[in-house]
Amino acid sequence: MSESMEREYETIEGHASHSDPWARWVAILVSMLAAVLALSEIGGKAAQNAYLTQHVALSDQWAFYQAKNLRSVMRTSEVALLSSLPNASDPDVQARIKEAQDYIARMRDDPKGDSGMKQLAAKAREMEAERNEVEHRYHHYEYAVGALEIAIVLASVSVVTRMRALTFAAATIGAAAALGSIAIAMHLI
Repeated sequence: MSESMEREYETIEGHASHSDPWARWVAILVSMLAAVLALSEIGGKAAQNAYLTQHVALSDQWAFYQAKNLRSVMRTSEVALLSSLPNASDPDVQARIKEAQDYIARMRDDPKGDSGMKQLAAKAREMEAERNEVEHRYHHYEYAVGALEIAIVLASVSVVTRMRALTFAAATIGAAAALGSIAIAMHLI
C-alpha cells in the first residue's frame, strides 16, 4: 500500500513541476487585477466620502441662504406694515422703515461682508459644481471596479476552460480599467 501511495505522490509531484506556465501567468494577472481593484475601491470610497462631505457643506450653505431670505422677507413685511400705518410719515416710523430697507438690501447683497444672498448663492453654485465633479469621479471609480471584477472572473474562467482568449480579454479589460483608475486619480477624467 505504501508503494502505491509513493507512486501517486510522484505522479502528483510530477504534474506540479510540469504545470502549465500559462496558468501561472494567469494567477499573476489575477493578483495584479485584484491589487488594482483594491486601490480603485479605496479611491472610490474616498470620492464617496468627499461627495458626502461636500454635500453636507452645500446643504449648510443653502440653509444659510434660506435663513437670510427669511430674515429679508420678515423685514419686507415690517416695511409694508409700517408703511400702512396712519402715522407712516412720522420721522421715527420713517427711520424704522429706512433701517429695515437697509437691512433688506444688506441681506440680499453684501459685497463687503461677502454674506449676502447674492454672494451665498454664487458660493453655493461653485460648491455644487465641485460636489458634482466628485460625484462623477466616484461613478468612474465604480465603473473601473466593475470592469476589474469582470476581468478577474474572465481570467479565472480562462484557467478552468483553458481558453486563452478569455485571458487576453481579461488582460485588456483590466488594463483599460487600471488606466481609467489612474486617470481618475490624477483628475484627468
